[in-house]
Amino acid sequence: MCDKLTAVNNHLISQIKSVISENIDLNRDINDDEIRDMVIKTVFDFFRNDYIGIAEKKELVDAVFNSMRRFDILQPVIEDKTITEIMVNGPDNIFIEREGRISSLNVKFESCEKLEDVIQAIVSKTNRAVNESSPIVDARLTDGSRVNVVLKPIALNGPIMTIRKFPENPMTIEQLVEIGSLTGEVAEFLYCLVKARYNIFICGGTGSGKTTFLNALSGFIPRDERIITIEDSAELQINSVDNIVKMETRNANTEGKGQITIRDLIRTSLRMRPERIIVGEVRGAEAIDMLQAMNTGHDGSLSTGHANSAQDMMSRLETMILSAAPLPLDAIRRQIATAIDIVIHLSRLRDKSRRVLEISEIDGCRDGNIRLNPLFLFNEDGETPEGMVIGCLKRTKNCMLHTGKFIMANVSYNLGGEKNKGSK
Repeated sequence: MCDKLTAVNNHLISQIKSVISENIDLNRDINDDEIRDMVIKTVFDFFRNDYIGIAEKKELVDAVFNSMRRFDILQPVIEDKTITEIMVNGPDNIFIEREGRISSLNVKFESCEKLEDVIQAIVSKTNRAVNESSPIVDARLTDGSRVNVVLKPIALNGPIMTIRKFPENPMTIEQLVEIGSLTGEVAEFLYCLVKARYNIFICGGTGSGKTTFLNALSGFIPRDERIITIEDSAELQINSVDNIVKMETRNANTEGKGQITIRDLIRTSLRMRPERIIVGEVRGAEAIDMLQAMNTGHDGSLSTGHANSAQDMMSRLETMILSAAPLPLDAIRRQIATAIDIVIHLSRLRDKSRRVLEISEIDGCRDGNIRLNPLFLFNEDGETPEGMVIGCLKRTKNCMLHTGKFIMANVSYNLGGEKNKGSK
């Protein structure tokens, strides 16, 4: 849109909406086509005596229609497939992430009330509620994008909304190899681990690519298995398995009733004959239920968690379990060590690239500590003149110690010259 239109965009939209409301009863049931036709007619009438180009008129029509029926100024941003994150810090400050870089948008909502209307439109579609008495909510868009909302009085600088977008076609392990997140050798090893039903835990910081990596690993699960996915807000896009059950938590209603937690869903999933259970992310007391599921015949399960390293993830799991049950620390550590086989640590490096930094197997619990046996570690070799990190995962000198599941599944692997035939 031309500079003049951009400068008065919100004012123009308000004027055009006022004209439309005078000519049509917006309270009756009107379909989108009827609204769009009215918007087009009004825009063309509005500029009958002032010339603006067809492209500018179309942009204004879209802006008015989005304001009336969709998500206002966020609609084109949501539709932009190159944008991975949208951060709304009140009505006047909107930031986006594209290709790992954060930048601000030169647009704003016409008012705080309009932003709140958009938030309510998004949240209501997922049968959730957000208001001053319950000011925090997680929801999702119809395309699977994750939405987090925080309202006043918790959010001091206005309504806050963060939208994490996901690609239509989730990345595969092959694509992760192409962009340098891991090597072909590692990808082949991960395939063998999933096929042999090793329990794998993926950890990393916010935005490190845990969900993307979990999706990619899930692509290795045999199509004929039965999978149960459990998430706070549905994000996983597993298309490689036919027999899949997807479950999502539910917040309590306005009366404080009806809440369904991850713990509830994990317990329910055990009665649904799962072969593998995938928990999108563990944050608290549900960790004990997840580990018990892994320890009771549901090998090959996958999950993720926030942590700064593989060893730090072990400590965080200890804390999560302690919050659920006052068990002796030694018992907790033994349970973690027997439930999880492999820990994969991801990180977002200084050049904004997402890499696998460590793949370790858990080698039991000794001297009161969970022992990790690193199999691959990221080795940095410098950086390009443009500041891009040069490096890749390198095989350590450590042999894999627990190969029993490979043998039971008759799966062969070749790990840097260390071979396993799959059977004795």
